[in-house]
Amino acid sequence: MLAQAGDADDVLRKGLAHRPDVLVTDVQMPPGHEDDGLRAALELRRQRPETAVLVLSQLCEEQYALDLIGERPEGVGYLLKERVGDVEAFVQAVARVAAGGSALDPAVVGRMLGRRRAADPIAELSPRERDVLGAMAEGKSNRGIADELFVTDAAIEKHVTRIFHKLGLGPTPTEHRRVLAVLTYLRGS
Repeated sequence: MLAQAGDADDVLRKGLAHRPDVLVTDVQMPPGHEDDGLRAALELRRQRPETAVLVLSQLCEEQYALDLIGERPEGVGYLLKERVGDVEAFVQAVARVAAGGSALDPAVVGRMLGRRRAADPIAELSPRERDVLGAMAEGKSNRGIADELFVTDAAIEKHVTRIFHKLGLGPTPTEHRRVLAVLTYLRGS
């Protein structure tokens, strides 16, 4: 089922009524033309946590991405509208979010990286490890990262292992290290 909404109130109403697998919305929508669409997405996520949400924005606002991710990065995406022109990448982002992954715009990820502090564990990573972690934050698999960086899967596995070690993320039966690494990356601490 596919539905269209004209304003943020309608987005929330239809999202609650139709229970979509994925909600794709704009940050700025009527009635306020501010962050109404984002607020509707956050409320839908609160009431229906099983609904994946992909938010599009004209602006590179890292706080919007952090608000959206909250404490649960699964099934969320934040892309700049300029990325929608690449239909294949957009469709891949929707599919990734629908499957419970995340899709974060590279510009937002880059901006978040730029604000890291000297005491930040991310600062301990090599430039290549930061590239790998940034691609992880975009929701890419090891295979996708290897293709993007023109290296082997084995090289990416070694980088990911070193990232986990440098961030102090040992294996546990109750936590997903990849998600924790991305959250560390996004929070800048």
